[in-house]
Amino acid sequence: MISQILTASIIGLEVYQIQVEVDVNNSLPSVSIVGLPDTSVNEAKERVRSAIKNSGYDFPNKKVVVNLAPADIKKMGSGYDLPIAVGILAKIGVIPNLNFENTAFIGELSLDGSLRAIPGVLPIAAGLKAQGITTIVLPFDNAKEAAIIEGLTILGAKNLVEIVNHFNTNLPEHTAIKPIKVNIQDFMQEKSEVNGYFDFKDVKGQLRAKKAMEIAAAGAHNLLMSGPPGSGKTLLAKCFPSILPPLTFEESIELTKIYSISSLVNPNKPLITHRPFRSVHHTASAIGIIGGGTNPKPGEITLAHRGVLFLDEFVEFPRQVLEVLRQPLEDGKVVIARAKMRLEFPSDFILLAAMNPCPCGYLGDNEKHCTCSEFQIKQYRAKLSGPLLDRIDIVIDVPRLKIDELMKKNDNDGETSEQIRERVIKARNIQLERYKDIGIYTNSNLTPKLIKKYCKLDSAGTDILKNAVNRFNLSARAYDRILKLARTIADLEESENILVSHIAQAVQYRSNI
Repeated sequence: MISQILTASIIGLEVYQIQVEVDVNNSLPSVSIVGLPDTSVNEAKERVRSAIKNSGYDFPNKKVVVNLAPADIKKMGSGYDLPIAVGILAKIGVIPNLNFENTAFIGELSLDGSLRAIPGVLPIAAGLKAQGITTIVLPFDNAKEAAIIEGLTILGAKNLVEIVNHFNTNLPEHTAIKPIKVNIQDFMQEKSEVNGYFDFKDVKGQLRAKKAMEIAAAGAHNLLMSGPPGSGKTLLAKCFPSILPPLTFEESIELTKIYSISSLVNPNKPLITHRPFRSVHHTASAIGIIGGGTNPKPGEITLAHRGVLFLDEFVEFPRQVLEVLRQPLEDGKVVIARAKMRLEFPSDFILLAAMNPCPCGYLGDNEKHCTCSEFQIKQYRAKLSGPLLDRIDIVIDVPRLKIDELMKKNDNDGETSEQIRERVIKARNIQLERYKDIGIYTNSNLTPKLIKKYCKLDSAGTDILKNAVNRFNLSARAYDRILKLARTIADLEESENILVSHIAQAVQYRSNI
């Protein structure tokens, strides 16, 4: 009778239940792994052999056949080590061949039999629970992460011996592994937490830019800053996370799954509780931004999900890299297609970008003369295509500060990030309440159908918007984005209806595009 052990395979964010079948035949000693394994899975035979021997158990001096079923799913990673080892030990009687129908095993083995953490545990735990699994045995360092998913018994083991002793109740040294439990509230941040970020109170002047960022944070709108070197664009961007609202629990789980498969989770505090702020250098590749690779992994746009992707020196990015942002900015997800697979990663992020107005950086500056020719300026700006700019809701100029503003010791008019954040949270709560039955979080997620329902205008507002469309030759997408932006401005003012002033302000933020 063969032994059958359950485990899981994760491809993208999709979890597949895998059955590890182990048989031992009277033939020349060898280990054969079949079922579409990749190199890392094939190498498990050496890790498992040494781990079993160094844990004090005999490895069968026969032919060991391991089948990973179903065979049409690619098996990748080192997480199959533990289920293969348990299957072999169950087959030779070291572990009673119990009914493991509702128990899954996953983990990497060291040569000495200790267990090492693996990536992707949270989505695996959630996926296995949905498929009827009730108990998961895994490395101790992964246990807190898996325990975030309620309704599962999580057994965190430090080595192979602990697992053998847990299931073999007849052994004198039998010791059961205690299930790991966590208190989710211990991981969640307080709503007032802004420590560790730059504060807007330290940014002198730039009141218009601060207001634009408040609107962008409140409605999750994309924003582009243009200004001369040293005007404060990068500093403003670094302050932006300090006014973002806290994550909901659902958003935290969603983000933690992404960071888990990317091996970016802290084992001691596995739940992601801060909105991500991903700052990418302009030498990044298209795959680095969008995701993919031989074993497709999330790119920067997915790691920025529910948070911010900051692209400094926006125009210095290769045009090909910038153009891959167009579809994710519109759909809030990215689809990676390969010959044998099609993966979908979430990418609902705020694009925050900064650029100089020309190659020398001083076009329109009152203090320093621009040395660029008209041709150079056109060539410089041509790197940003019309379709990409059309997806940016707010474009603002960040001018150079005058010396009096710069040397001002006390800026009593400057608000703290906490004060701005309180207004942002109020506006977000209004949106959460408004859209609670349709599954979206912010105004930026409104579809054309929903815009008609929630962004109604009076006759005066309609006239202003009509004139703006005609004057600036705005596209249908720009028309919708102005309405969504006006809806956010109205929410910040706690206005149920979109007023003329809200439309006028939204149009101003689009007029620079």
